[in-house]
Amino acid sequence: MPRAAVLGIIVIALMAIARPLSQAPPRPDIILIQADDLGYGELSSYGQAQFATPGLDRLAREGIRFTQYYAGSTVCAPSRAALMTGLHTGHVWIRGNGEYPLRAEDVTVGMSLEKAGYRTAVIGKWGLGTPGTTGQPDRKGFAYSFGILDHSHAHRQFTDHLYRNAERVPVDPDKDYVNDLFTAEAASFIERPDARPFFLYLNYTVPHAELRVPEDSLAPFRDRFPETPFVNAVADVRPVVGQPDRPSLGYRSQASPRATFAAMITRMDRDIGTLTDLLQKRGLDRQTLIMFISDNGPHREGGADPVYFKSSGGLRGIKRDLYEGGIRVPMIARWTGTIPAGQVSGHPWAHWDIFPTFAELSGASTPSGVDGMSMANALRGREQPGHPFMYWEFHERGFQQAGRMGSWKAVRMARDAALELYDLSTDPYEQQNVAAANPEVIARMEAHFRTARTDSALWPVK
Repeated sequence: MPRAAVLGIIVIALMAIARPLSQAPPRPDIILIQADDLGYGELSSYGQAQFATPGLDRLAREGIRFTQYYAGSTVCAPSRAALMTGLHTGHVWIRGNGEYPLRAEDVTVGMSLEKAGYRTAVIGKWGLGTPGTTGQPDRKGFAYSFGILDHSHAHRQFTDHLYRNAERVPVDPDKDYVNDLFTAEAASFIERPDARPFFLYLNYTVPHAELRVPEDSLAPFRDRFPETPFVNAVADVRPVVGQPDRPSLGYRSQASPRATFAAMITRMDRDIGTLTDLLQKRGLDRQTLIMFISDNGPHREGGADPVYFKSSGGLRGIKRDLYEGGIRVPMIARWTGTIPAGQVSGHPWAHWDIFPTFAELSGASTPSGVDGMSMANALRGREQPGHPFMYWEFHERGFQQAGRMGSWKAVRMARDAALELYDLSTDPYEQQNVAAANPEVIARMEAHFRTARTDSALWPVK
């Protein structure tokens, strides 16, 4: 064989050996960032025109942006419970808002990754268990925790205390913006020397009411928006003296809620950009999967104005609705060298798929009986099998249900109400109820609805 041919074979063999070494490691570091009540249309990469989110837009350019990703529920607590457990709201223990802890028997993605050798942290809003309960973060797989543990406390963007590893720690309510503290803690965790891969679950309380933000972020927006009076507004960012952390009958938002709303999101976006730069500085880009999601659709409490900002991106509904605007949320993922840059995917998936996805990527185990399925191929921009049926139920207004089967979306507005039916491929804004014209689809949906759930003693069907 000619020498040139032999050398060619050797080069090809060496390339085959080296190729896996140039790819991302089989056990990536994972950063999951979740916003609070951020709607589908509240990032500029999803169509927001009133302000820009360059940090998240960068992640979208360098990774993949999903256009049909769903939260676990249309309100916070059950959505976060679905995310942690891999169960949808027909099976998860927590199916409504309130201070309900995860149970001892509930297995979380944090527990699974910790068992697989990951160092784990939850920073920001937890909402699934306060100190001493079975849902305390370190009992649910998060060796380090810092932030807010209950939902009422999370209404305060300035407070006099947070929790570190379930121990109360004082903070300055006159100057410490809690989301700034969350970013600093996240950066410290990333920089902590440790040979193990890490899983960081970072939860900002943005843009949930109350709408409050430091002046340096508010100033550029103060005169940009026509404001409407807000009865519960305050003129500055300081807590009410003597009760800095108690929830009031309303939200103590600032007097310019539209400007504050825009400033809150852009400040969070700036901080996510800071963390992205930190990964690059430390050479962690290729070994880190960073993902951004929201826990449900946009809210209107505390002076928020989802109509003005087109917060649902044209989708029908907002928070507390099971129409698309209440549950479809942004999803951006970047993993340099593994996720092809500049991808846009319409593959439908949801919060309960996060657990099995992370389990596959990390080599961790997934409990039997989860509703989620790994979407690792979808993340990489590859062909991905989908769910035959997706399911949500909501108990805050009695009992409502929603399901998706292919491009068909069904919604039941009350226990005994007839199903509404929409074809999302031709009617993404759910304007034309086509139930009467599609009895065979309705029959299949009804069959799915009967088998998709189990009864819950905590949230009985009313």
